[in-house]
Amino acid sequence: MQAYKTHTSIAVAMNRSNVDTDQIIPKQFLKKVERTGFGVHLFNDWRYQEDGSDNPDFELNQPEVKGAKILVAGDNFGCGSSREHAPWAIADYGFNTVISTSFADIFFNNCFKNGILPIRVTKEELAALFAELEAHPGSQFTINLAEQTISTPKGLEIAFEVDSFRKHSLLEGLDDIGWTLQHEQKITAFEEKQKQQLPWLWPQP
Repeated sequence: MQAYKTHTSIAVAMNRSNVDTDQIIPKQFLKKVERTGFGVHLFNDWRYQEDGSDNPDFELNQPEVKGAKILVAGDNFGCGSSREHAPWAIADYGFNTVISTSFADIFFNNCFKNGILPIRVTKEELAALFAELEAHPGSQFTINLAEQTISTPKGLEIAFEVDSFRKHSLLEGLDDIGWTLQHEQKITAFEEKQKQQLPWLWPQP
């Protein structure tokens, strides 16, 4: 998992509430177990027309937001089924930050496990972010995880809360496997000791 660094990136507004995981990545694309290759199907039903061409009215298809890494969304983002493919698709598309007033719990937790920072803000703060993006599409926000702040070109400064363990994990680029591998020497030592004490637990080749 890549470490989350302070960055200034294009933000795109998706002023829709209750965006569920079936809209984020429709069920017909859940055919792989690896994390890559889902970005092309992100928001598939909204993003493409029936003939497969880009929907010119969809938020992500506007030329000024190409390359956006910050998604600003409405209330209750990521609701619906618990599929981890939803954050996989978001990350594979290129987003590393999602800002909303609220997230479904499972989606919220899965974001941290996949290098995505989900930021909760107040309704007033979200409205201010939407207003700035609607007035100035393609605006770039600065996300500083270490300082826990969002900064905008118009001078808006928003502080956000994040669990200290999750913050450290993102800053260091550590998912669950990464954290485990930090203790690899201790794990190996335990296994070697157990092989001596309880050899029947370790089948011989």
